[in-house]
Amino acid sequence: MNQVVIGLGFGDEGKGLVVDWLCSQSQFVPTVVRFSGGHQVGHTVVVGKTRHVFSNFGSGTLRECPTHWSKFCTVEPIKLCEELDELKDKVPHPLLYLDNDCPITTPYDVLSNRVLEGNNKHGSVGVGFGETIERQEKHYSLTVRDLFYPKIFFSKFDAIRDYYRKKLGNSFFNDLDKDESPIDINLFAYSCGKINEQSKHIHPVDSVRKSVVYIFEGSQGLLLDKDYGFFPHVTRSNTGTKNIPELITNDMDIEFYLVTRAYQTRHGNGFMTNEGRPHNIKENPEETNIDREFQGKFRRTILDVSLLEYGMSKDKMISNTRKKSLVITCLDHVKNAWSYTYNNEFFHCKSESEFVDQIACLLNIDKVFISNSPDSSNIMRFSGR
Repeated sequence: MNQVVIGLGFGDEGKGLVVDWLCSQSQFVPTVVRFSGGHQVGHTVVVGKTRHVFSNFGSGTLRECPTHWSKFCTVEPIKLCEELDELKDKVPHPLLYLDNDCPITTPYDVLSNRVLEGNNKHGSVGVGFGETIERQEKHYSLTVRDLFYPKIFFSKFDAIRDYYRKKLGNSFFNDLDKDESPIDINLFAYSCGKINEQSKHIHPVDSVRKSVVYIFEGSQGLLLDKDYGFFPHVTRSNTGTKNIPELITNDMDIEFYLVTRAYQTRHGNGFMTNEGRPHNIKENPEETNIDREFQGKFRRTILDVSLLEYGMSKDKMISNTRKKSLVITCLDHVKNAWSYTYNNEFFHCKSESEFVDQIACLLNIDKVFISNSPDSSNIMRFSGR
């Protein structure tokens, strides 16, 4: 059985936790496939005393599961090389298979993202993901394949520089040679070369590598999908299932794991319900995605089950299948505060079991798992239904 892990909210649901758990439960060594988003994610995994926030590798890497980075995902060479070096200290042989058609994020994409986010406040992470996608759509393309043709690569890179010079104006580029420049062109060039040298760990490929089992790891949440979410506060990718059919064969048996925290979260600006309602959700001292310069404030409030239901209804693959499980994470943050809304009506439950059971019933999902810990070894099947 192949598995797809998708967040039901605005991100930060615990997708990395679930992917790590599924990898640990598999009788085979699965390949983790990233099918949306890119290097802007931050999926936290805790295995024993080892903690890692994944951005450029799949969340099964601590289990020594290889990652396939599909053509729908961006690659940022500097952060990729930095994460690879960090992972080498944690696992013997981290493996990454990069699709040759993956778009590459340049320092100019990052610069543009930070300049524009300062004006627009859309909730961007500030690492150039959206700008990379927009630039690609305008045919200023740069991909992993280009890394192996240096003259072509740097010709395209120069064209991208000119593209952004026209877009941002000369004043931003006049500061790039100064010590306080927010981008490092030399480090980018070095990292691009390093990817070529790391064949032991990084393998560019033209298609998904052959594997017995695949675990598809989603990025961000359904409510940030560019087609499902609340424009303009969305990501420039399909966080739902749209990309998956291109990466599977017709005979693949798939089960979905739909993930939500026990409460609602969102970064930065944009639509979010229940913010006016009082709550006593505990702050997580080990929260990965805290308030950030570009992404904005980390917002928390009680869960809105109607929003989860809405996101599921927008995605045809999810809404049309019975092979789906619900995973509710971070239950340790709502001890004695098991509350939610549905169709604008407020509900408070007397116990965790009642809380989980009611949400699963409203979403019409029979198979439910719960988590009270950042360590995936503590995920358990819910027995209340």
